[in-house]
Amino acid sequence: MSTLSPPSLQSRYRSLEAERRQTWPPEDVSRNIAQRQAIARDHARTSHVEVGDVLPYHSFLDASGAAVSLDDLTASGAAVLVFFRFSDCSACNIALPYYAETLAPSLKTAGIPLVAVSAQPFPVLEEIRTRHDLPFPVLNDPELTLARILGITYVFDDAARDTALSKGERSQALNGTESWELPKPTILVLEPGRIVSFVEISPDWMNRPETETILKALDLTDKGISDAA
Repeated sequence: MSTLSPPSLQSRYRSLEAERRQTWPPEDVSRNIAQRQAIARDHARTSHVEVGDVLPYHSFLDASGAAVSLDDLTASGAAVLVFFRFSDCSACNIALPYYAETLAPSLKTAGIPLVAVSAQPFPVLEEIRTRHDLPFPVLNDPELTLARILGITYVFDDAARDTALSKGERSQALNGTESWELPKPTILVLEPGRIVSFVEISPDWMNRPETETILKALDLTDKGISDAA
């Protein structure tokens, strides 16, 4: 009897896009797509982290306020870092549960730490972990410090900023700063010595790497995972 593979991440995003086209005003759909396309176009002109780079010493904060350094994460070998935008981001609320379902079990078996990282301050940041009962830590990158070093941030365009302000949102609630800036979703594999062995940046936050891509980067295989769903 065959076991059905879980739906791929992109199939989940296609469902979200279809739902938005049915429920959102057309101008909101167009504005969202245009923003993602603009960030993707600009991405090629930016300098960002590459394989082989050695990162500086850096510490994140956990929900209790304790420091978790990159060296802590890689003390026993490679670690996988998933940078995401913020707790109420719809696309992030699809990606993190997907990685919890499909990626976390293989990494746990291999003894490879998996953490999710956002610049959003606690306690709001913790909500995405509790909402989905994520089996890995969610850490804060204070004031986008490492994200900026990695070159993976983008700044809201005028339309996106005005829309956020009209909804009562404030940049400080998203990233702890005065800047309307967020990290582009990014998968980073870090080796001891803070050496980057794999990186995939998603300027379009509705197009993120499948679990199989990450497992291949780690030389791991999982026959129960398929991108064909």
